[in-house]
Amino acid sequence: MRAADEFTRQRMLLTMEYEQERKAFRELGDRLGVLRLVDRGKARWPLVVGRNWYNSLNQRVVEVTMEGEPDEDDGFEYGRPVSFFTVEDHGDQKLRHIMTGTVSFVDGARLAVAISDSDDPGRLSVEKGLGIMLSFDETTYRAMFDALDRVAVAKGRLGQLRDVVYAAQKAGELTMPPMRFPYLNDMQERAVNKVLRAKDVAIVHGPPGTGKTTTLVEAIHETLRRETQVMVCAQSNMAVDWICEKLEERGINVLRLGNPSRVNDRMLASTYERRFESHPDYPELWSVRKAIRELRGARRGSDRWHQKMERLQGRATEIELRINAALFGEARVVASTLVGSSSRMLEGMRFSTLFIDEAAQALEAACWIPARRAGRMILAGDHCQLPPTVKCYEAMRQGLGKSLMERIVENKPETVTLLTMQYRMHEDIMRFPNEWFYGGRMTAAPGVSSRGILSYDTPLVWVEASEDMDADASESDAVPQCREEIAGENFGRVNRGEAELALRTLLGYLERIGKERVIRERIDVGLISPYKAQVRYLRRRVRQDSSFKPFRNLISVNTVDGFQGQERDVIVISMVRSNEEGQIGFLRDLRRMNVAMTRARMKLIIIGDSSTLSRHPFYRRLHESVVNGE
Repeated sequence: MRAADEFTRQRMLLTMEYEQERKAFRELGDRLGVLRLVDRGKARWPLVVGRNWYNSLNQRVVEVTMEGEPDEDDGFEYGRPVSFFTVEDHGDQKLRHIMTGTVSFVDGARLAVAISDSDDPGRLSVEKGLGIMLSFDETTYRAMFDALDRVAVAKGRLGQLRDVVYAAQKAGELTMPPMRFPYLNDMQERAVNKVLRAKDVAIVHGPPGTGKTTTLVEAIHETLRRETQVMVCAQSNMAVDWICEKLEERGINVLRLGNPSRVNDRMLASTYERRFESHPDYPELWSVRKAIRELRGARRGSDRWHQKMERLQGRATEIELRINAALFGEARVVASTLVGSSSRMLEGMRFSTLFIDEAAQALEAACWIPARRAGRMILAGDHCQLPPTVKCYEAMRQGLGKSLMERIVENKPETVTLLTMQYRMHEDIMRFPNEWFYGGRMTAAPGVSSRGILSYDTPLVWVEASEDMDADASESDAVPQCREEIAGENFGRVNRGEAELALRTLLGYLERIGKERVIRERIDVGLISPYKAQVRYLRRRVRQDSSFKPFRNLISVNTVDGFQGQERDVIVISMVRSNEEGQIGFLRDLRRMNVAMTRARMKLIIIGDSSTLSRHPFYRRLHESVVNGE
């Protein structure tokens, strides 16, 4: 397929996704009450309005705080468009929208929202039943459509890069002697050398626990010995934060565009906004901007007024350009999300090398946004783990979910280096995903291959959770039937009996280890379910059950997506699905199960109904291998 045809097809599929998501958002507020929106992580309500100010980007910002704690995985993060609303009665299905804005900062229950200069933040303080909900993200789609259109007709270096990705020609490679890195293993060393030799593109394929981030940081560090500055991007703010932290630990000057998802002083100090405010010339700029706002408030329209306004605006622009030149001139790494790389602050900037981390989770169009500024691309990730999020089934079926990384892996295998030594999991936990997803090429490092919590423990177990499992149980052992249910209209599935079994199994294991040892050694636990409704039920039960009180700060409960990139000593997976028809829904996306299983270091407990799940060959083989100890 010609590159032009493929870009036309990508644009068509992206349009389908755009229309589906826009329609869903338009109907969301009308179809669901405010409490359901809050429960889904789409809204925060009720709100208390705090102070308002102008930030260093000269945006009017208002601070709002939710009464109570928001859901851990709600969708509020830097850059998301939002809409303020009021609702007199929380049972009312109609929300009255009063003002729009963009999330500027998130810190737990506290949000800072940038609003238009024409909006009055004082209006929010007098509204009753004030809330805020996510709006349709038009900006992200505009950036992706623009990238596809520009790359499709690009000449010069960008056109060459596009043709390398889509055409049959081999990717270019420099000739240079291999470098040695004693602190890396053989495959990590090979990956860094592959990156340094790449003229067009290189892929670092990092399965779970193989040190992909370590390898990528080393590749960036070595590239910076040859280049003045590079760009580093990722799909999510969290992934950008993680790579930035590791780069800063190596002493690399990072300029982080946008705000971090995890609020800490070290990360905030790297942000563009914080460094802009810290520049010696900023107080003068602040004074000039204040004078401009005061002059606008006293607008007269005389020639003298216009002359003064032009003089002040010219002075403000001059200072802004000087501060920007200093900040970008000092930075060795400019880091942002993929969409964030479309920022006007980067207008006209070019980078010899672009690094994209967690590239397998990004839509292809999103990767082309920063690629327009680069001479070559280095992609890192694992296409056997979480795919890009696509909500339109038909667009997914036609291939929108195939990432740029996956395309290059298929078309240009010579650019790929697979990291094979993993440093996270016990060998028994690694064995099945290794065979199914990675062709048996992974090896457990000696330090982890036999590492366990208890002597003579079984690292991987399957606990049966069938519908009739409690029929003969005594009253003290009984749990509700392990049957899946629909949790509200279009709200996913929950299996309360399986959840209770999962919690009882976990508590029993923690008691076997011993409360004092768990706390002393900080043995951490992850409770995972593919279904959000199940996650919410598990979280509520962990908070309610006093038996978990000593361990609560060591237990995380989240979806598979929420655990991407993380690891825990103990992982418990609640599979939820249990029905006579053998329906397993989106558990058919086996990559999610790969992520869930490979979060565990020393103990993995799978709670599931084998009679339902085993109708799928993957789960049948998994169940057999666990039960038979293969």
